[in-house]
Amino acid sequence: MCEATGASRVVIFDHTRRRDDGGADGTKTPANRVHNDYTEWSGPQRVRDLFGEEEARRLGDVPFVQVNVWRPIRGPVKRSPLAVLDASSLDPDDLIGTDMVYPGRTGEIYHLAFNPAQRWLYFPEMEREEAIVIKGYDSRTDGRARFTPHTAFDDPNTRADDPPRESIEVRTLAFFA
Repeated sequence: MCEATGASRVVIFDHTRRRDDGGADGTKTPANRVHNDYTEWSGPQRVRDLFGEEEARRLGDVPFVQVNVWRPIRGPVKRSPLAVLDASSLDPDDLIGTDMVYPGRTGEIYHLAFNPAQRWLYFPEMEREEAIVIKGYDSRTDGRARFTPHTAFDDPNTRADDPPRESIEVRTLAFFA
């Protein structure tokens, strides 16, 4: 990830397996509501949660991004594919902060209001060897894309006998010291 992003340090802090057949084996189902995993508040808060106040202060003004790497466990993905918003079509006024309450902490994500100017992309029939890198938060405010809303969706081309989607996403923080 350092090579792909130019980061000096990358920390993997979480992962989630998903299946679209109910998650009977303890996996989660695909997230089928448009969202962005972090907000202006929760991006920096996640650094404090993971590293503690002292380390977060030491990191201070070090630019960082939160990045998810999403890929199929089995392919091709024919059910519940992942769609991502073209970040250049994101109007910041469309972002709606929403609390996420977990045992021991409260986080915040963005949900997204509909806007006909939004442009969406998806990658049909992704294979196991393919991955999508999703920027969930960027601390830099210099005009670059800072958020990438995304969602699973019901593809109208899905057949009833298509196998369930199985995917994994790994969450990272990348620092640019």
